[in-house]
Amino acid sequence: MDFENKVVIITGASAGIGADAACAFAKQSAKLVLVGRNEQNLKQIANKCEGFTGIPALIIQADITIDANVQNIVDKTIEEFGRIDVLVNNAGVGVHGSILDGVQLFDNAMNLNMRSAYLLTGLAAPFLIESKGNIVNISSVAGLKPIKAFEFLPYSISKAAMDMFTKCVALELGPKGVRVNSVNPGCTRTKFVVAAGFGANSESLLDKFGSTLPMGKIAESDEVADLVVYLASDRARSITGSIYVIDNGEMLL
Repeated sequence: MDFENKVVIITGASAGIGADAACAFAKQSAKLVLVGRNEQNLKQIANKCEGFTGIPALIIQADITIDANVQNIVDKTIEEFGRIDVLVNNAGVGVHGSILDGVQLFDNAMNLNMRSAYLLTGLAAPFLIESKGNIVNISSVAGLKPIKAFEFLPYSISKAAMDMFTKCVALELGPKGVRVNSVNPGCTRTKFVVAAGFGANSESLLDKFGSTLPMGKIAESDEVADLVVYLASDRARSITGSIYVIDNGEMLL
C-alpha cells in the first residue's frame, strides 16, 4: 500500500482517528495535508509523521464551518503539491442531545459533520477526477442504528446523512474514476466522548460500554486508521459506495 507521490488531505488531523490516519499514511510515504483547528497539535502530528519517512507535511489551520477556510484548504494544497489523490473527511463532533433540546444542536451537528464535508468534497472533486483518486468519509455506527447508551440524536442524523452522501457521490463520480467509501466506527478510544460533553468519567464510561459488546472491548483509533488507509489504497480499487463497519460487534446488538 505505497502512497509515494500521492497527496492526502485529512481533516480533523490534530487528534484521534485523524492523527492516527496521518501517521498510517505517512508510513506509506504519502504527502500529507493536515487540517485542523489546533495548530499546536497539528505541528506535533506533522513532526511525528515526518519522522517516519522524512517527508514534511503541509499544515493548514482551519475552521471548516467557514466556507473561505474550506476553499483555502484546496487552494493551498494545489499551490504546494499541484494535485489531490485522497480526501479523508474525518473532522466531526459528537453532538449530545435529544429532540427536547431545540434545533441548535442539530444545526451544529449538520454544519460540522455534513455541510463542511459536502463543500470540501465538491471543491476537491475536479482534482480527484484528474488524479483518479478517492474519498474516505468517516461516519459512525450511529448513522446506522440508534445508540441506546447515549443521547446522540443530532449526531446520528448527521452521520446517516454522511452515509447517503457517500453512496450518492460514489455513484456520481464512479464513471469519472473516483472511488468513495465510508468507515463507520463503533465506540472508539478517542477524546470524542469528552468533546461530546460526557466529562471526566468518559474513560470508565467507554470501558463499561465496551464490556457489553460481543468482543468485550472498544476499538482503538489506530485500528480505524488502518481501515482508512486500506480503502484509500489500490488494494481496494474495486470498492466504492461501501459502508465499512468496525465496531467489535456493536451492530449485532
